[in-house]
Amino acid sequence: MAHLKLENNSISPITQEIFDKTQKAFGFVPNMYKTMGANPALLDAYIYSYTSFRANAGFNATEQEVVFLTAAYENNCEYCVAAHSTLADMAKVPTEITDAIRNGAEIADPKLKQLSQLTRSLSLNRGIVPQEEVDAFLAVGYTEQHVLGILAGIAVKLISNYSNHITNPELEAPFTSRAWKK
Repeated sequence: MAHLKLENNSISPITQEIFDKTQKAFGFVPNMYKTMGANPALLDAYIYSYTSFRANAGFNATEQEVVFLTAAYENNCEYCVAAHSTLADMAKVPTEITDAIRNGAEIADPKLKQLSQLTRSLSLNRGIVPQEEVDAFLAVGYTEQHVLGILAGIAVKLISNYSNHITNPELEAPFTSRAWKK
């Protein structure tokens, strides 16, 4: 697999602002942000879409992590599976849910199972899914707006997962306890 060897000798004002806000909020700047920051359009698009998904997609914290983890699993992104497993732990998502996703297994909870299954299907099939899958998702209490919210989450993970594949950022200490390989 190809990997870029980025040299961030010059950081744009947009990237620096994101780094400063991230450092203040979390106490560190993730290596993923550092590699994405070599192109301010990429990092800015990621941060904007990530923030919007968290605030506007209509999912609670557990559901957000199910979408992110499922998409990262299907995209085979070791970095994001580890990071979102850690974030899920911090959000008190039951470990059996995150471990099921990390192992490619079904989630026991019927609603979260449908969320993960539709996320997986939309990811693998590039948005082309049978009506029966959407109907099964809607039948457990989600709405059509939630289907579109899944697409927003998949788009966020597409940016970060593909960027991580080509830049191979090192996993930081806060995420190593949940390191993952498919």
